[in-house]
Amino acid sequence: MKLDHKLHDIEIAQSITDLSSDKLDSNEEELYTPPLNFSMVDNGVFRSGFPDTANFSFIKTLGLRSIVYLCPEPYPDHNVEFLKANRIHLFQFGIEGTKEPFVNIPEITIREALQVVLDVNNHPLLIHCKRGKHRTGCLVGCLRKIERWCLTSIFEEYQRFAAAKARISDQRFMEVFDASGFKDIPTSPCSCIKR
Repeated sequence: MKLDHKLHDIEIAQSITDLSSDKLDSNEEELYTPPLNFSMVDNGVFRSGFPDTANFSFIKTLGLRSIVYLCPEPYPDHNVEFLKANRIHLFQFGIEGTKEPFVNIPEITIREALQVVLDVNNHPLLIHCKRGKHRTGCLVGCLRKIERWCLTSIFEEYQRFAAAKARISDQRFMEVFDASGFKDIPTSPCSCIKR
């Protein structure tokens, strides 16, 4: 008799566990997972690593109009379909990823990408490369120079995302980047312009 009660209690405990698991599975569908290294740069401007299908529900919550993609590789078909379905415009600036210390980042490409980022008609927008560290970090660092941030703050932000993989060549690029061509831009262009 005691054995029957214990078996019955085990069966009840198992069915409660099964119900909890079912509930957990349905709640998991409601979770939003941001892409690697996701962060807000300024009002209407975000940065991250490459978003995959697990990040699409999160990305939808941002209400993006544009994505600035900094890699030369073609955008994957499933990502292109997501962009089409959500009417998000893709701007691709193919900057080669490199670990070489003396390979230059193409300044003209960074300037073209900055024009897209500074145009509030493209906001809200997401800037990304593969991991959201180097190419994205350089573009955001140059944006910070336009916003008149001090180099110490620019480098701290870059290092927060690049961590142990911070590159002196990237920091040198940001340091020598000439932001004077953007002189008509307010101190914080993204947050000062009304949408």
